[in-house]
Amino acid sequence: MVNLYLITFRTGVRLKLLYCLSKLGQRHVDIMKVFNDPIHGHIEMHPLLVQIIDTPQFQRLRYIKQLGGTYYVFPGASHNRFEHSLGVCHLAGRLIEALQKRQPELDINHRDILCVQIAGLCHDLGHGPFSHMYDGRFIPRVCPGTAWKHEDASVKMFEHLIDSNDLRPVLKYYGLKPDEDIDFIKEQIAGPIKTEKSSIKKCTWPYRGRPEEKGFLYEIVANKTSGIDVDKWDYFARDCHHLGIQNNFDHVRYITFARVCDIEGKRHICTRKKEAGNLYDMFHTRNCLHRQAYQHKISNIIEIMITDALLKANPHIIIKGSGGEEYNIATAREDMEAYTKLTDEIFLRILHSDEPNLEEAREILCKIERRDLYKYLGETQPPEGKEITKERCSKIAEEIAKSQPSTLSHKPGLKPEDFIVDVRIISLNMDYGMKKKNPVNNVGFYSKYNRDEADKISKEQVSQLLPEKFEEQRIRVYCKAADEETISDARKYFDQWCKSLTKPQDCGIVAPELTPTKADCNVDGEDEKHDSKTRRKLEYGVIKKCKRRKKSSSEKCQS
Repeated sequence: MVNLYLITFRTGVRLKLLYCLSKLGQRHVDIMKVFNDPIHGHIEMHPLLVQIIDTPQFQRLRYIKQLGGTYYVFPGASHNRFEHSLGVCHLAGRLIEALQKRQPELDINHRDILCVQIAGLCHDLGHGPFSHMYDGRFIPRVCPGTAWKHEDASVKMFEHLIDSNDLRPVLKYYGLKPDEDIDFIKEQIAGPIKTEKSSIKKCTWPYRGRPEEKGFLYEIVANKTSGIDVDKWDYFARDCHHLGIQNNFDHVRYITFARVCDIEGKRHICTRKKEAGNLYDMFHTRNCLHRQAYQHKISNIIEIMITDALLKANPHIIIKGSGGEEYNIATAREDMEAYTKLTDEIFLRILHSDEPNLEEAREILCKIERRDLYKYLGETQPPEGKEITKERCSKIAEEIAKSQPSTLSHKPGLKPEDFIVDVRIISLNMDYGMKKKNPVNNVGFYSKYNRDEADKISKEQVSQLLPEKFEEQRIRVYCKAADEETISDARKYFDQWCKSLTKPQDCGIVAPELTPTKADCNVDGEDEKHDSKTRRKLEYGVIKKCKRRKKSSSEKCQS
């Protein structure tokens, strides 16, 4: 009986000791915060991630629309960069944890997981007002030829976030090595860090944050190899949800089959061979999103009008940065304290201003509010091999103005500034550097019977019904005029200009009002032959008809 009591006592003491030891080792690292996300459900966030989220630099993303001007066309597209960043962080964690559990030999540790999640969380910190409108439309017009991208600002904003909130000791507290791991996070966002040494001597492995054997970690947040990464997975699911468009790609299934395999001596994240068809579905989803939403003709013109307003307001808007220095809308990106204050709120600041200097910009924004938009004239696309170059883009408006049909009854004399030309590229590729190449050619696939090595799969091995081309260029033209008569004439100008390219989709102008083009202006020789044959047949038919009429009239006269 005594022995039984002693055993029970000792067991109780041991359990208490184990409990106390577990509480001592727990610290704050185990206290996770739960976010309820409409796409991914209840997601848990590490306390370090929560500390980053609760900073002014990250909270700024609440006030930047994910889809910019698309919200003015799709009422449900009101989501912001804030929730997208949470989703990317969550998916980055799910993918790297799945790889860690599935392949212990990869030596994925706690630091790797946290760094990948932080990169997913902070990858969009550098977006300006209305997201891609700022770096895709506004900045190129303010500073033509600049190579600036929002990823560059994301890196600078991340550095500013860490330093201004004194988070280096916090990073160290949670087991990170600030110098090495901050470099790793920045490299995941914007690629290798450029230094004077790296520009002089090209290294075989350009990254500093992690060695080459862990190079697959750089393919999770922003995949420079195939473009398939968690950033796209979240915006596919999130944008489709808010736009009301069907998402054909299942990222959960992709994570289930993801493995790190050797391809030509290098480690890459790969998937099962049977998933090749699903990847083509993913690119199809991207294409649908671009056609139906991102490149919507009305959302594009609204973004062009907002850009025009920001250009006119730019010299008169003052944003104070570090040390009290003053910046405008364009230069605020050079100072992260000023850039933190630049969000979509700039639209309302101009709209509600009563400053005389902002009158022109204010009038443009008022037109957007009244839905008094620039008028859409039509869309065309150049034939393959004759795409519009960057140099020619700026001259298209002038070309259209010179394309006045000679048969036009009245000559209004439209000028180049009356036309707005928007040249867009719709690509199935995730990375525009791939251009017309098949994106799946850069993906590794492993077999059910050999899960450690992977190879490429050709399109013919998947299906004969897959697309042949993976990129196309579309040219849209708008007119600033408001009266119907000028718009009608402008549409004839555009249709006349298109005769050297492809007939516009919405062309409603009949042949007699357009000037026929010369034979050498036709793009397709077969079409030219077909048109000439048709013309000869018509002419021959008319001649025969005239002869019959003459004959019948002469017979009547004789009678």
